[in-house]
Amino acid sequence: MTAKKAVLQLSVHDEKIRKKAFVTVSRSQGVTSITMDDKTGKMTVVGEVDTPVLVMKLRKLCNAEIVSVEVVKPPEKKPEPAKPAPAKPDTVKPAEIVAFPVTHMNYPYQYHSSFANSHYQPYGNSRVVVEEPNTCVLM
Repeated sequence: MTAKKAVLQLSVHDEKIRKKAFVTVSRSQGVTSITMDDKTGKMTVVGEVDTPVLVMKLRKLCNAEIVSVEVVKPPEKKPEPAKPAPAKPDTVKPAEIVAFPVTHMNYPYQYHSSFANSHYQPYGNSRVVVEEPNTCVLM
């Protein structure tokens, strides 16, 4: 799917509905940018979006119509001129590597054996059920 530039005409008369329209469009998958002209009520959406689905979502908030849909060409990349390499000195020091010791605090959600000797007891209202084939339970 290629990037599209969709221009939508919205009838927004309230700031609250305008914010909801922005939130609805921004939650759509593939939206790159959103702009809105308050005087004309035109919203421009750029990205890989399905325009009719977007209009259906916006019609739940306000009156929405498709004005135009254009395919946006990606900008052409210009080759960068080669930069001259800086002169290297005769003695090059290797990069210093600093290693941090791995402790139990580095991984806070990992189980540690220190928790096994905890002073917390199981709940007092818990019930132990023993399953034996010869027992009879009446309810």
